[in-house]
Amino acid sequence: MGNPLHAFPPACTQTLRALARYPSRVAFSWPGGSITYQSATDLIGRIQKVFMQTGLQPGARVAFLTANRADSWCAGVAAQLSQLAITWLHPLGSLDDQLFQIEDCEAEMLVIDADTFRDRGGELAAKATGVKTVFTLGPAACGVDLLAAVDAAGTASPRNFAAPDDIAILNYTGGTTGKSKGVLRTHREYGGWANATLADFEIPDIPSYLAVAPISHVAGTKVLPTLMRGGTVHMLKGFDPEAVFRTIARERINFTLLVPTMIYVLLDHPALGRHDLSSLELLLYGASAMSPSRLVEGLERIGPVFSQLYGQTECYPVSVLRKADHDPKTPEMFLSCGFPVSACEVKVLDDNDQEVATGEAGEICVRGPHAMTEYWKQPEQTAETLKNGWLHTGDIARKDERGYMFILDRKKDMIVSGGFNIFPREVEDVLSQHADVAMVAVVGVPDDKWGEAVTAVVVAREGAKPNADELINLVKTKKGSAHAPKHIQFVKELPMTGVGKVDKKVLKAGFWTGRDRMVG
Repeated sequence: MGNPLHAFPPACTQTLRALARYPSRVAFSWPGGSITYQSATDLIGRIQKVFMQTGLQPGARVAFLTANRADSWCAGVAAQLSQLAITWLHPLGSLDDQLFQIEDCEAEMLVIDADTFRDRGGELAAKATGVKTVFTLGPAACGVDLLAAVDAAGTASPRNFAAPDDIAILNYTGGTTGKSKGVLRTHREYGGWANATLADFEIPDIPSYLAVAPISHVAGTKVLPTLMRGGTVHMLKGFDPEAVFRTIARERINFTLLVPTMIYVLLDHPALGRHDLSSLELLLYGASAMSPSRLVEGLERIGPVFSQLYGQTECYPVSVLRKADHDPKTPEMFLSCGFPVSACEVKVLDDNDQEVATGEAGEICVRGPHAMTEYWKQPEQTAETLKNGWLHTGDIARKDERGYMFILDRKKDMIVSGGFNIFPREVEDVLSQHADVAMVAVVGVPDDKWGEAVTAVVVAREGAKPNADELINLVKTKKGSAHAPKHIQFVKELPMTGVGKVDKKVLKAGFWTGRDRMVG
């Protein structure tokens, strides 16, 4: 999908350029420390010197397991400059998931954050076949202490040895609907996402960015844009609401990125009103849909700072719902995933790859310089996803007359009940507007009469006791009887993936064995 010309310089080159521009500014800050732009450049150069001495061949994969920390991010840049391909293991992933990723991408080097993942790092180092070199950030029982090796290496200026067709990164999909896949980008494809973000997201002029979600995933896509603007990345190692409030107030944070579940926790926290959050200009949210009623609450209590991002591992970003679109006077817009970013060509296509009429349902398909190169070692799925020159996202949506997109659901999650095609998202959007509902997920459950029965799994708001019949009738009134849930199940929490999405695979599996637990 990439054209032979450079659409954008490689991301690692853009990083060095950004760091060189503001040498004395603080690039990264965290509880107990900070590092300037110049020091970050020096650290990248010294880590690169250590990596280049390992004898790994160009294209070898390096797996990272780390919490949010500046030195591990710099190590990722150093690896890419050295013609090594990086893959981030999910910090909340299981041992099996992390081992699968290491084995699948054939990683030869492992970099472990010894402070946070000492035990898990040891397990991975012991079990991962094919790994030749293990580095740890700090002393540990396994591997070589990278920080000590860097100190011993002396100074070195970072240099880019990577060519446009070298592999830059292998990101792995969330695996909510099937086995996780490795999404490969060469340096040519990996150069454009930061520019696309700066062009269409309302990033403050001098960003003071709070990275609280894992930078191994979507929160990490805001680090380079922050540095390109001469800002500071403030890092927290985990989501602690009190720490988030304190950091925003103390550091005058002007933008952050959170998943909806984190926002709900902040809104429900008694300390929300006791901290000064007035510096916040932009609160990006994504990974899953946000309840419209909770969004209204957020706008009232935190301010008109909300902006929704949409994209996926295979292409990020695709669209954005900007702050002005979050107007309580037009709440119907809260259900939109936004307007396509200028770096993307986006169409809603039918099964024959023909554009559907305005308002009709079809699959979101994308072309852009930052779309993936291919799925790692999966030529058939690559051909299916990159059919006819378009990246097929698997998300079913409709477009309005202005071009705003409204996601109906994942293609694979569609429920066929009584001969009707029902998209769970449409039912979830109705139920989430009810004041007693904190979170909801809708799945199809095997049913002798209907084929699949529409089933809603509901988490009630604190102190509320929603009535199942009332919720069923709400959907019946808004969407018709075919969409109305046949069953409602109330639970304390929904199963979530590491990136904050509801894990419908786990939800569905529960119903195959536990259908007697349903209420309603």
